Amino acid sequence: MQPIISIRGLRKTYASGFQALKGVDLDIRKGEIFALLGPNGAGKTTLISIVCGIVNASSGSVAAAGHDIARDYRAARSKIGLVPQELSTDAFESVWATVRFSRGLFGKRPDPAHLEKVLRDLSLWEKKDSKIMALSGGMKRRVLIAKALAHEPEILFLDEPTAGVDVELRHDMWQMVRRLRENGTTIILTTHYIEEAEEMADRIGVINHGELIVVEEKQALMRKLGKKQLTLTLQTPLQRIPEGLSGLPLELSGDGQTLVYTFDTQTEETGIAALLRRLGEHGVDFKDLHSSESSLEQIFVSLVHASKGAKA
Repeated sequence: MQPIISIRGLRKTYASGFQALKGVDLDIRKGEIFALLGPNGAGKTTLISIVCGIVNASSGSVAAAGHDIARDYRAARSKIGLVPQELSTDAFESVWATVRFSRGLFGKRPDPAHLEKVLRDLSLWEKKDSKIMALSGGMKRRVLIAKALAHEPEILFLDEPTAGVDVELRHDMWQMVRRLRENGTTIILTTHYIEEAEEMADRIGVINHGELIVVEEKQALMRKLGKKQLTLTLQTPLQRIPEGLSGLPLELSGDGQTLVYTFDTQTEETGIAALLRRLGEHGVDFKDLHSSESSLEQIFVSLVHASKGAKA
């Protein structure tokens, strides 16, 4: 299946000489939720801004729904909705007026039924006659999403959509994003909330220093790069790990109360049975144990640190 967004050799160097993007290649599949992660200044917003026609690329190409964003700008842009980070809205307009205007900007015929559905889905219908300046920050964020959906785009970019909103609203917005995906909309999400990507994304891309360092199915990424840990609470604190256990991937807590054993999720043999046997041989008794897996946040941090090390 042809990707709905195809990016090839995308580069952006600003007038200051700063290289924001360094030859990015990326395909986004139709109907997926793709999470683009990276630290501040990694190139996330520049990438989105180029695809959405806000910033010009230095070189490379981008096609959206089969339309080149440079040669066929109008057609490409009509397929895209953008929810920016900044809460920039027409403060003195009503909610209804601003979403109606946004639809008209793309040359779409008036469709009050569609706009009503969008506002109801975002719990904004009761506020349709309110001036935007009178709304809370969370409601303004919803208005931005309504404006982005007003012209019925096939592709929706959400650039830090839940920044500064409360937990309840964040979960409401997750549900809304899932509904959009179920209706065939492709979602590209940037976020600092790693649990957001872990909860929602089909695939994960990590960008750092203007380069994509990994693009992978979420579950495959967590299997491939994740680690499991077995934490043992000891009967008697240890001063140090016995010499006979020094070759094992063990860490002793500062107070000597717990031992943490790290093992690879990919291997068939975890080594736990051998570990427990060897602990017994060295007189190390434990009273409790539990296992845990790496979160996406831990994987993300390790990837970013690894890419920094490669640059050094």
